[in-house]
Amino acid sequence: MNLLRREVLSLGIGAAAWPLVSRLTRAEPIAPRPVHIVLGFAPGGVGDIALRLIAPSLQQRLGQLVVVDNRPGAGGNLATEAVVEARPDGGTLMLAGPRNAIHATLYKKLPFDFIRDIAMVAGIMQSPLVMVTNPAFAAKSVAEFISYAKANPGKVNMASAGNGTAQHLAGELLMMMAGVSMVHVPYRGDPAALADLVAGRTQLMFAPATDSIGFVRDGRLRALAVTSLNPSPALPGIPPLAAVVPGYEVTLWLGLGAPKATPADTVALLNKAANASLAEPAIANRIRELGAEPMIMSPRELDAFVAADTQRWAAAVKFSGAKVD
Repeated sequence: MNLLRREVLSLGIGAAAWPLVSRLTRAEPIAPRPVHIVLGFAPGGVGDIALRLIAPSLQQRLGQLVVVDNRPGAGGNLATEAVVEARPDGGTLMLAGPRNAIHATLYKKLPFDFIRDIAMVAGIMQSPLVMVTNPAFAAKSVAEFISYAKANPGKVNMASAGNGTAQHLAGELLMMMAGVSMVHVPYRGDPAALADLVAGRTQLMFAPATDSIGFVRDGRLRALAVTSLNPSPALPGIPPLAAVVPGYEVTLWLGLGAPKATPADTVALLNKAANASLAEPAIANRIRELGAEPMIMSPRELDAFVAADTQRWAAAVKFSGAKVD
């Protein structure tokens, strides 16, 4: 007989009371309260859509209410700080992504260190950026684009969703690796940048597949390449940029993070629930409709992925000279 149970029974506590004692002496893997997933943006974006897509399945699998908690401000840093300071009991998670990897270098002063203070729990989805041009632009391939840009330094206007975004730094990475020069034209978000590219006021953009795939499919934009190492199932026939610029790789991703001190068994339980949710055909198919792929990884694999992504963005940030104080 279990030693603790013998001691309990010897104290005169009846067998009927044993389940209660068992619960009190066993560490619960998840906090006995709603699970809040904090994201640093207003409702309506891709991250918000992704969370609300998987939240019902997570809720069912965890047996607890899952609440999507939008806390916009400071480029998502306020939301990250709130999770860093939260109780490490599984009750507070965050939506993490490339911004967190970029901000590690872009910001000189942050009240947290993302790699040190956040434990990655589970992936949600990943997708490439798409190197798109206006159809009237002369270059019809990556090789032609690089030749044109080298022959016309500073004459290609590259739109982005803003200074220091993945879209901006993907272009900086191309300039660094291919030795070309472009003029960065920052906008306040992808919709405005894509609108001007479609109108021909800019020539190039590294756009999220989730936002640009419709423009490519209806012919309003031309896709020259995807930034992933392998072709994207959402854009068959579009080659990886790495086929022309070896080693080039940029991936947009979304995942769940928790305070670093969150117990390993809690992280494992959350990871299992998230991966099972992503394997549901309805959820996986919806993610693919958005131009992305489900991101099923173990916490250890995801930690390594985020560390490598942070290093990759650090090189682009330093080359660009971009910084935020």
